[in-house]
Amino acid sequence: MIWLLSGALFWAAAFAVNVAVARSRHSARRWARVFVPALFGITILVVWECLVRGLGISPVLLPAPSAIAARFASSGEILWQDFVQTAVKGALSGYVIGCAAAFLTAILVDRRDFLRRGLLPVGNFVAALPIVGIAPILVKWYGFGWESKAAVVVVMVFFPMLINTVSGLGETSAMQRDLMRTYAAGYWTTLLKLRLPAAMPFVFNGLKISTTLALIGAIVAEYFGSPIYGMGFRIQSEAGRLSMDMVWAEIAVAALAGSVFYGAVALMERIVTFWHPSQRSQR
Repeated sequence: MIWLLSGALFWAAAFAVNVAVARSRHSARRWARVFVPALFGITILVVWECLVRGLGISPVLLPAPSAIAARFASSGEILWQDFVQTAVKGALSGYVIGCAAAFLTAILVDRRDFLRRGLLPVGNFVAALPIVGIAPILVKWYGFGWESKAAVVVVMVFFPMLINTVSGLGETSAMQRDLMRTYAAGYWTTLLKLRLPAAMPFVFNGLKISTTLALIGAIVAEYFGSPIYGMGFRIQSEAGRLSMDMVWAEIAVAALAGSVFYGAVALMERIVTFWHPSQRSQR
């Protein structure tokens, strides 16, 4: 009972602090925008710990955060090896290849209208295909190594990136393009100096969407064949052995990696598109 009461008291105190910070004159400052979600996350972990201990929930069903943290600390070498195999070799390489290929293809689609009419409907069809249907085929084609995981990631990120980039390239108005023609600017000059800068918010939107798709695709692909290491392989094998603290430790690594990956792309977006109204409003 003491655990449940402690969790309730901590939640009430954290809620009061968050409300006070949100209503204060400092709510728009950077430290406040970081403090509020950080305290919310800590509150979830504390309440989780108190509920598991107070209700006596079996660790097979839901391990406590302290047990997950202990397993995380004691399995650093295994977690790092899995991270490199899945996130770096599989997800990151597929992300770079898929997004770069989609960006170049978008320029070709913008240049040739028949490609727009023919490729984009196919892209919508492929983007709707379930990953559990694509992954086994690509694993059979490319083997059990990281190459097959990268291939799955390429398929997953290619069309979202393509569609966003094509939409961005069409963002400029006819008046802006006519103005470039009055300056005797050709297609490539207009593309580099007008259309690509205007498309950057769309391009980064595709890049940010692809960050989550890349990691998900690499992890799920490992369920259909992988070496004896990797985040998806470890989650599947440890869940079969009912070692749920290790499963949650891998999930924590995936969540941290995905957050850092997304944050890096978002930071790059703020640097590149500092002129955009959406970025100025965040300062």
